Amino acid sequence: MDEQKRVLVVEDNEMFREILAENLEKGGYVVDRAPDRVVAMEKMRVAKPHAILLDILPPRVGGIQTLESIHADPAFQSIPVVIISNSRQSMEIARAHELGAQEFLADAVFSPHEILKKIQEVLSGGAAPLAEHAPEVAPAPVMSAPVMSAPVVQSVPNAVPNAVPNAVPSVPVAGAVKKFVLVIEDDKFLRELLVRKLAGEGFDVQNAIDATAAFAILENRKPNIILLDLILPGVDGFSILARIKADPRISDVPVIILSNLGQKEDTDRAMTLGAKDFMVKANFTLDEIVTKVRGIIG
Repeated sequence: MDEQKRVLVVEDNEMFREILAENLEKGGYVVDRAPDRVVAMEKMRVAKPHAILLDILPPRVGGIQTLESIHADPAFQSIPVVIISNSRQSMEIARAHELGAQEFLADAVFSPHEILKKIQEVLSGGAAPLAEHAPEVAPAPVMSAPVMSAPVVQSVPNAVPNAVPNAVPSVPVAGAVKKFVLVIEDDKFLRELLVRKLAGEGFDVQNAIDATAAFAILENRKPNIILLDLILPGVDGFSILARIKADPRISDVPVIILSNLGQKEDTDRAMTLGAKDFMVKANFTLDEIVTKVRGIIG
């Protein structure tokens, strides 16, 4: 890269923000980070970026309002903006297009590597107009907006039944016993991050995007722990959790709920069904998730 380009990442979720930033830095970019519009505008005035990667749902002032502020300022309105979001409402896409955004990427569809490629395309002038890149997929269930209050984490010890004789054994990998983690998550972006992080920390990891894929794995292998999203295509996470706890082969497997749902009724329901912990995605980094996993299974 002849000239080192500067990219501003505007994302309220610390875990996503850091992973996006690290991925861009590995791609040779200088990266500034901002959790919201206020910090983003301050960063832009200090050092004008060559491109902006913007979440559509940051707190305090939303992504569309941030885009409006950029578009209204002659000093910044020429900066290419790539929107990344779980929201795929046609009105939001149209509004983002009106305000000059060049890409609108659904993070359930694109991986971190693909996002890096889109930034490269935008900066090289090779990106097509926003409308041509709007995801042409059937709408997936959209996460509720992250709850940004105090972390909703509960560590309620469950009465864990003794393992039954016919329990499916965990499988050693390459001659060494690794703890087996099953990740059940349909969001491609987060799933890839979790799998990569856990594997890098020495765990044996498999992943599934829905109940069918998850129970196909569970038929053959018993994990040491399960990380389970609640909003999934088809059968939701609550139903999957209930089925796991009703199966004597795997009922003793600890399940950590990872979700953007964080209302008390959601946490209470999950804990009543037998979840070991409930972690709101927006409140935790990947390192903290790994620490939680280690704390439960050693």
